Amino acid sequence: MDQEVYSKERSASLDLLLRFQRLLVSKLYPADCVGQVPNTYSPDLLGVGSLLKKYTALLCTHIGDILPVATSIACTSHRHFAEVSRVVDGDLTGILLPELVVSIVLLLSKNAGLMQEAGAIPLLAGLLEHLDRFNHLAPGKERDDNEDLAWPGIMGSFFTGQSCRNNEEVTLIRKADLENHNKDGGFWTVIDGKVYDIKDFQTQSLTGSSIL
Repeated sequence: MDQEVYSKERSASLDLLLRFQRLLVSKLYPADCVGQVPNTYSPDLLGVGSLLKKYTALLCTHIGDILPVATSIACTSHRHFAEVSRVVDGDLTGILLPELVVSIVLLLSKNAGLMQEAGAIPLLAGLLEHLDRFNHLAPGKERDDNEDLAWPGIMGSFFTGQSCRNNEEVTLIRKADLENHNKDGGFWTVIDGKVYDIKDFQTQSLTGSSIL
C-alpha cells in the first residue's frame, strides 16, 4: 500500500498492467484446499497459468527490446547512466518486472508443480544477459562485486568456531596498535584502510626499508 502513493505518477495503462499482474498472481496463489489430489489442477487454474505465461512472454519481449537500447545510451557516461536508469525505473522494467520476479519466486515456493506446468519461469531467464550488461555499467559495480566476493570469507569465520566478537577484535586494528607493533620491530602498513604485515617482504626487498 505504501507504493500506491506513486500511482499518480504512473500512466493509466501501466497502472492497469500492474493491477492485472497482481490479479494473476492472486489467482494462482494456493488456497487451503481440503481433499484436493496433489499435482492435479483445475482447468481454470491451468488457464490462469497459461495466461501468466503469455503475459510474461509479452513483458519479456518488450524489456528485451528496451534494455539493449538503454545500455547503448547509458554506456556513454555516468550522467547518461543516471538519466537512463531514471527512465527505466519508471518503465515496465522498473515497475512490473521486480514485482513479477518476486511473485513468481513466491508462487514457486508454494506450488512448484503448478509453476512448472505454467512455464513462465524459463522466459525470465532470457532477460538475465540484458540485465547483466546494463548493471555492469553502474558506478561502484566493482566495489559491490568485491563485497559480494568477500562475503564467503566472512561466513567462513563463523564455521571455524570464531564468534562475531572475536572476529571483530582480530580484524579491527587501531592506529596506536599499529604504532606499538612497529616500535617493537614489526612492519605493518596501511593501504586503503587495510593493515598488511610486510615483515617477510622487507627481508627479501632490494629497495630497503626506507622506501617501503
